[in-house]
Amino acid sequence: MQTASLTAIAAGYRHSVLLLPDGTVKATGDNTFGQCEVSGWRDIVAVAAGNAHTGNAHTAGLLEDGTVVAAGWNKHDQCNVGDWHDIIAIAAGWRRTVGLKADGTVVAAGRNNEGQCEVSSWADIVAVTAGDWHTVGLKADGTAITAGNNRYGQRNVNAWQDITMIAAGYLHTGGLRADGTVVVTGMNKRGQGEVGGWCNIKSIAAGSHHTIGLAWDGTVMAAGWNDYGQCEVSNWQNIVAVAAGCTHTLGLQADGVVVAAGSNAYGQCEVSLLHL
Repeated sequence: MQTASLTAIAAGYRHSVLLLPDGTVKATGDNTFGQCEVSGWRDIVAVAAGNAHTGNAHTAGLLEDGTVVAAGWNKHDQCNVGDWHDIIAIAAGWRRTVGLKADGTVVAAGRNNEGQCEVSSWADIVAVTAGDWHTVGLKADGTAITAGNNRYGQRNVNAWQDITMIAAGYLHTGGLRADGTVVVTGMNKRGQGEVGGWCNIKSIAAGSHHTIGLAWDGTVMAAGWNDYGQCEVSNWQNIVAVAAGCTHTLGLQADGVVVAAGSNAYGQCEVSLLHL
């Protein structure tokens, strides 16, 4: 396993999750619904944290054998993933979990009131991401497909081309282009879509109301809601992965140290002792 994997850290609404090189998982922050009860997980290769704007959250883990485990809030059966198999990537949104299968198809569990779990017809998918009320898939040809709520235009991705990575926030969606620029669609009331000047970006993350970009030189930029300092990342260096929650942001340094910015009201930023 690569210690600098983009799946090594995950940020939920008020909790943070870290995947260690030995396949175990650590979590810190709000554990009201048991979303941090992951200490018994083994052979994990990817993690995802539900980023619910209401505070209800869950955590999902992908095992080496392609099965999935989950812990936390399960009111809408978003943790009922025990029968999944052949999964190669996972995403966690508000009230649901999404899994990408090895054959490029997608499965979903959880709330479907807005159609956000209607992904069974998708094909040729290479990545998935989940916002609160919408789900996005990246296709092998660099285009994107969506399902769910589109009240703020968060699903308006039909014109996107040459996309290499996607990230879904509360009501916005980000796409990383092959040329290192970023495009965002959806709600922009907090400035989370103000990414027009970004360049040389290698990966992105979307929080509830902010967007994070990791540059190839290991520096990080942010746009959007910053009331809790979650966008104060301009001094970070040597970062290899980023994750965004609601009011906090995580960065994984090349040396395996995790840094955090933003609210720590629930201990979600207490990651200084968590190393890869």
